[in-house]
Amino acid sequence: ESHLDFWTVRSVRPDRRTSLHPKVKMAFACVSMAAVRPTVARKVSLPKSRKAAVARRASVPVRAVGIEQEVALDEAPLTLLREGGEDDANSMRARFEKMIRAAQDEIVSAIEELDGQKFQEDAWTRPGGGGGISRVLQDGNVFEKAGVNVSVVYGQMPPEAYRAATGEAGGGKDMIPFFAAGISSVMHPKNPMAPTVHFNYRYFETDAPEGAEGAPRAWWFGGGTDLTPSYIFNDDAAHFHGTLKDVCDKHDETFYPRFKEWADDYFIIKHRMNERRGIGGVFFDDMNDRPQEELLAFATDMAGAVVPAYVPLVAKHKDDEYTETEKEWQQMRRGRYVEFNLVYDRGTTFGLRTGGRIESILMSLPLTARWQYDMQPEEGSREADALDAFRNPRTWVA
Repeated sequence: ESHLDFWTVRSVRPDRRTSLHPKVKMAFACVSMAAVRPTVARKVSLPKSRKAAVARRASVPVRAVGIEQEVALDEAPLTLLREGGEDDANSMRARFEKMIRAAQDEIVSAIEELDGQKFQEDAWTRPGGGGGISRVLQDGNVFEKAGVNVSVVYGQMPPEAYRAATGEAGGGKDMIPFFAAGISSVMHPKNPMAPTVHFNYRYFETDAPEGAEGAPRAWWFGGGTDLTPSYIFNDDAAHFHGTLKDVCDKHDETFYPRFKEWADDYFIIKHRMNERRGIGGVFFDDMNDRPQEELLAFATDMAGAVVPAYVPLVAKHKDDEYTETEKEWQQMRRGRYVEFNLVYDRGTTFGLRTGGRIESILMSLPLTARWQYDMQPEEGSREADALDAFRNPRTWVA
């Protein structure tokens, strides 16, 4: 989930109710291993044809989308966009890249101030345009591992990716050009009383499929921010969710309840009795139901909310005392984080199958984790309370 090359696989649901041209909808599926919005929390009966499609999809190897191999740079360039053409300074592509680059600078600066150590930076480009900038802090004073990535991708969606994603025939023969840009981050503090955070915000667009007369260029926004504590502090949860809610309410009062539920539905570890990875936050995708200007403003404000929502929580708990047992519980929860990312996260699993930049793909994993056989928290303990919160999503703000 930490590298944009593979965020694109989350970006589309074939049940999206829009008036887009059918061939454009078909093109969307070409980059989507996330064929359906997660609904694990609700029992849904799929039609037989859909069940068969899902089974076929699982058995078909997917070839990577047409993304060129990266070339390492000594320092980050001023822009990762192609020169000229539709990527001029006033385009949505350029404005979104400007936003995520500024967000990366702001968030990295805040974390460096809190930790006292500097991030390592790696930058790369691709011959046909695009590239990325990874900034990682490892084994710091406060953070065991923290990373903030930005990436710009130009690629081609192959028709077989569509067939693998949907299990249906058709899909045409021509590769479909696409563009994606985004920022993604995961931060794992050392102290078990301080929570882990994850966020990403992205913009995606594709050219119309060749031969789809009258089809518009397709585009959408997606993203979210979520919190993964080892121990539950109600005031912390209320602060985190309240900060995100305030931003959502500024743009649309329906956003927070919708996007909180979506996050609760997405971050599920099914083989662990449907535990959530943490206490959620907000998650949204496939958004193109209002003008681009409005959605850019929303994504900008959400990225801007990361520091005030999260950094005060780490500052509050980074020096808390803790026992060896509490550290072991944190390591167990880190293990759950690894399980979700490697087994269920669509961006990570698709990236591993298709040969992207491995250091960026696995940036989200903690430096250390623990798997203890048949570990069960003691009834009435803080660990049991945390596990209950993970299995039964709570309402943190009104």
